[in-house]
Amino acid sequence: MGDVVTHRDRSLDIAVTGMAMRFPGPRGIAEWWDSQLRGSVHSRRYTREELLAAGVPAALAADPDYVPVRGHLDDWDRFDHEFFQIRAREAELMDPQHRWMLEVAWNALEDAGVAPRGGDTSTTSVYASMTGSGYLRAMVRGGHLDPGLLDDVIHGTEPDFMASRVAYKLGLTGPAFAVQTACSSSLVAVHLAVQALLSGDCDQALVVAAGFGYPQAGHLHQPGGVLSATGVCRPFDRDADGVIAGSGAGAVVLRRLSDVTADDPEPHGVILGSAINNDGATKAGYYAPSATGQERVIGAALSAAEVDGGSLGYLEAHGTGTRIGDPIEWAAAGAALRGAGARPGSVAVGALKASIGHLDAAAGVAALIRALLVVRSGTIPPVAGLTARNPLLETEDCPLYLPTEAVPWTGAGPRRAGVSAFGIGGTNAHVVIEQAPPRPPAAAGAGAPREPAAAQAPREPAATGAGAPHQPSEAQTPHQPAEARTPYEPAAAQTPREPATAQAPRERLVVLSAADPGALGRLADGLAAHLRDHDPDLGEVCATLADGRVALGERLAVTGRTSAEVAERLAGRSRVSRGTAPVTGPAPVVFLFPGGGAQRPGMAAPFGALPGFRRALDRCLAAFPSPSAERIRQAVSDPDFPAAELDRPALAQPALFAVGLAAATALTELGVRPAAVCGHSSGEITAATMAGVFGLEEAAAFVAARGRAMQDCPEGAMLAVGAEVKQALALAEEWGLGLDVAAVNGPESCVLGGPVAEVEEYLRRIGDTFFVRRLRYTHAGHSRLIEPALPALTRAMERIELRPPVLPLALNVSGRIAAPGTALPRDLFVTQVRRSVLFGAALDALAERVPGALAVEIGPGRPLSPLAEAAGFPVVALDAAKDAPGAGALDGVGALWTLGQPVALGGLTGGGRRTRLPGYPFAGPRSVAPEALPSPAPDPAPSPLPAPPREEPEAGSPAPVAVDPAEAVTRIWAELLGRDEVPADADFFAQGGDSLLITRLIRRVNSEFGIRVPVREMLTRRTLNGHIAVVRRIRDEHVENATGS
Repeated sequence: MGDVVTHRDRSLDIAVTGMAMRFPGPRGIAEWWDSQLRGSVHSRRYTREELLAAGVPAALAADPDYVPVRGHLDDWDRFDHEFFQIRAREAELMDPQHRWMLEVAWNALEDAGVAPRGGDTSTTSVYASMTGSGYLRAMVRGGHLDPGLLDDVIHGTEPDFMASRVAYKLGLTGPAFAVQTACSSSLVAVHLAVQALLSGDCDQALVVAAGFGYPQAGHLHQPGGVLSATGVCRPFDRDADGVIAGSGAGAVVLRRLSDVTADDPEPHGVILGSAINNDGATKAGYYAPSATGQERVIGAALSAAEVDGGSLGYLEAHGTGTRIGDPIEWAAAGAALRGAGARPGSVAVGALKASIGHLDAAAGVAALIRALLVVRSGTIPPVAGLTARNPLLETEDCPLYLPTEAVPWTGAGPRRAGVSAFGIGGTNAHVVIEQAPPRPPAAAGAGAPREPAAAQAPREPAATGAGAPHQPSEAQTPHQPAEARTPYEPAAAQTPREPATAQAPRERLVVLSAADPGALGRLADGLAAHLRDHDPDLGEVCATLADGRVALGERLAVTGRTSAEVAERLAGRSRVSRGTAPVTGPAPVVFLFPGGGAQRPGMAAPFGALPGFRRALDRCLAAFPSPSAERIRQAVSDPDFPAAELDRPALAQPALFAVGLAAATALTELGVRPAAVCGHSSGEITAATMAGVFGLEEAAAFVAARGRAMQDCPEGAMLAVGAEVKQALALAEEWGLGLDVAAVNGPESCVLGGPVAEVEEYLRRIGDTFFVRRLRYTHAGHSRLIEPALPALTRAMERIELRPPVLPLALNVSGRIAAPGTALPRDLFVTQVRRSVLFGAALDALAERVPGALAVEIGPGRPLSPLAEAAGFPVVALDAAKDAPGAGALDGVGALWTLGQPVALGGLTGGGRRTRLPGYPFAGPRSVAPEALPSPAPDPAPSPLPAPPREEPEAGSPAPVAVDPAEAVTRIWAELLGRDEVPADADFFAQGGDSLLITRLIRRVNSEFGIRVPVREMLTRRTLNGHIAVVRRIRDEHVENATGS
């Protein structure tokens, strides 16, 4: 397929960066595309019972000309209204098209790697199209629609409000308006979006459309009409007899190709040019198509694209399967393409309506999505159900042909296609698209390789040209092409990629979130299947989930090194963290630092996954003398380091300090900042440093002196005992053992310490009476054996000036909180070495000082976590996993994220391009307004219809007293709020009410009781009980006044 035009201005190309759909057939786009390649037909023939249940009149359903067939959309009535923060009652009054557009718009932006409501600064415009609302007509026709609901109904069913609702719910700030040209609406919207991008009106455009006839049923065939008598749409077929309707919605996201960076998902394709026009009066009638108008619009689009017809290999036709329309479209397209250089038999014709029916206003965007899948995949699908070519279609020198099976795209050059949509009334649209340009390969080490550039079709060189058919006026600010950038070039502020390495895959953090637990489970299952089936680059997966998705309330985090490993963990829910982000904001955090006994060789390794940890550890080690620093580094880095040496205080305490402080520093750099701190024994030095009491050099000097001084003391041992401290100590005294209380960690948890022989004797005698565990330490801290260390520590402290803490600091010696700004005694950390650690009391004080706090243990293992949990804290241990180096801290940070902590995920996911992943799995309850249901409704249960308004009583007439205010107000609340049960102390506004809704409540109450309820009283006493009391009092006063009693 040659191309007469060899130079184009690429700066006017528009990338399709995202798309989403809900069409008849499989729900997933990949599965749906597979069905297209098989030539599947997704229409449904309804039974009489189904038609009657849907509301089709019995006489119509029995009419011999009634055709009970439609391109059926499953679960059309489901809507995740709570996801979009829409009241249940408001949701059921919305036309399903409005609901679908919200969901597919969200999914399309996700597919583009853009997080809706995620704070994206791009100006995004919205172009929305829909079919006229049969849902509204059904509600009006039923006669039960409360006139007070009319505003809600209009706003939820009319096309004027759909684009602005999408913009409002998704946080999009560009122009938002409806595009309504009947069957061509959404492709006209694509053209307008392209022009807006080229003129600089927006940086990104969302085109969304829906088509739906309520009820979802068949049609009445009329001889000579466009609707099929057989219920089969056969475009360009010998037996074509008309079209059938279909239900569905689709959306695409557009950006200037020059604005697409190397980290964005690869575009689905590129729009090279588009055009729109109208047939005018040169046709047989208003509803008739015009070959002249269609030929002109195709030619104009080719001209705008600056390509000739010979470069196209596929045409997604309007293809309604009508006896008149098909031959006219065939002749017009053939003439336009032949006149533009297309050779005979070179352009395959597709006809989506043969598979899913006519989606009306959404037909154009649906055709565009299908054509994009064609040029992206390089496979041309068959025309579904084609039996034989319509003999009225011209064949001589015609460039068009009808594929009867899926065939690979052949020919040189980039794959190009045209898409047509022609509206009743004569508004025509045509778009020329092309496969996306090849992008540079991913950086080595990022994951699985992409398809090499050599396998992609070559591109034409960029050059100047005639440009788009629309030129902005001087009053506009046109987009100026970025001459210094080409597609996929990294943005200027982008962090350079990691250099190519051959090392093993790194551990990465994968995060998922949803609005409810059920959706989170579906999302995890869907991602697991995607990772298992496609094995995408895990770095790209992580980057997409972190940067291209909104963080919602229900959360899940998992770590892994490969997509297969993550898929396995997701599927089995193994080593995953689940949590809920508080709606009131993140809980305050308390940092806990363990002391001696927690150390282990190589204990720094789990924290190496934190972006700032290595840097912070280097700073900590630099504060120690060089020989000591090097030995500490070896101890914390080498898992084979001698454990016996590390168990001695002179090395254990500086090592724990360095690792704990570095990890805490890295965690704060990720956004998790403590509201208070507490350390256990030597961990208190780390906590005090975090609180600003010590400078880094001072803390390093003191913790080193502390370790040396304790090591110079006689060796001893310590026991963790699962018993109340008095009971544990009484046994030691009973057995004549000179043990001291080293720590009181809780009501039934303490530590005893003393000489090794006496500790071993205690162990022998106690047996299994209590839980007892010997700590991994060579000295008995906080016992009389440590008293020789006090003079050396006093001298070390003389060179240090303690500062008042800047954070609440829980103290070991007292179990109390040192508030910010408190002057601390100089000997505090000297006497602490000998005195018992009152850690349990300190935890209780923290719980009182920082209610609702989340405890984060920072250090090797989780020795303090059970103690904090016993004190009532939810706990996350930063190093909770030991089976994979580097995974522990990522698991811990992931757990913090699931609990709503403000973790900056960018540095944790490992970097990578954004890619395409399964979108949000919307489900939601079934939602149909009772007013739209057929009468009588198929469900025998009474529908919660609003009570009909009553005539206003004459002045002075008594109000009816038979109705109980409690029953009536409760019923009206339930109807207005869409809830079956409402607690008596429920707040009207907290249950979803608003100022408009409360006026309806008052109007209903006034009508039902013949009274006048002041708005102010209902706003003041806003609970259900309060409203009942107000109504009862005013009703009783009204009755008394009317009767004169």
